[in-house]
Amino acid sequence: MLEVQDIDLFYGAAQALRGVSLKAEPGKVTCVLGRNGVGKTSLMRAIVGQQPVARGAIRFEGDDITAVKPADRARRGIAFVPQGREIFPLLTVAENLQTGFAPLKRPERFIPDDVFSLFPVLDSMLRRRGGDLSGGQQQQLAIGRALVMRPKVLVLDEPTEGIQPSIIKDIGNAIRYLRSKGDMAIVLVEQYFDFAKELADHFIVMERGAVVMSGDGAALEDPDVRNRIAV
Repeated sequence: MLEVQDIDLFYGAAQALRGVSLKAEPGKVTCVLGRNGVGKTSLMRAIVGQQPVARGAIRFEGDDITAVKPADRARRGIAFVPQGREIFPLLTVAENLQTGFAPLKRPERFIPDDVFSLFPVLDSMLRRRGGDLSGGQQQQLAIGRALVMRPKVLVLDEPTEGIQPSIIKDIGNAIRYLRSKGDMAIVLVEQYFDFAKELADHFIVMERGAVVMSGDGAALEDPDVRNRIAV
């Protein structure tokens, strides 16, 4: 469904990505692993169109979307949950979820039942402001907002960062459920090795803007993978 082909990315004269390739398939979780500053978030920004690539291509459902604008990628079905959540603190939970309506046609502008079945706390806090939620609840809200878009590809940038263990478990269960539906490709950026290991169908490990290891989930048993990322 999504294929990143040998891309380079620069911030000014500084090269952030060097010949990076990745594939994400429906019903699978592709994990992007690595320490801080190795280019994981730059890769996600390239996928969703927030940062242009200097070389290579990004293809989605067979089409070249390398030059497609972020809003048009969202309309095609690519949803992004950024690192740090980036919810609207002064909007209510309901209003934050409704911002996910933007790429949808009018008949589709309702909140799917899956959002509240996966994260029931959101249903009980619809009138609370997003800024009043805990960090874990804000992360659930950010994922819920992305799910409102009915994505074909869900891009998650370190969803466990700074989150209490009980919420991490809920997020893991949500990812497993979404994978089991078989109609969504999931790209998961993680530093928390054990979380990634439980979920990954495929993975890449990045260092200095390049892919240094890749394989299927079973290959995460290799001690060298753990040594290359933060635990």
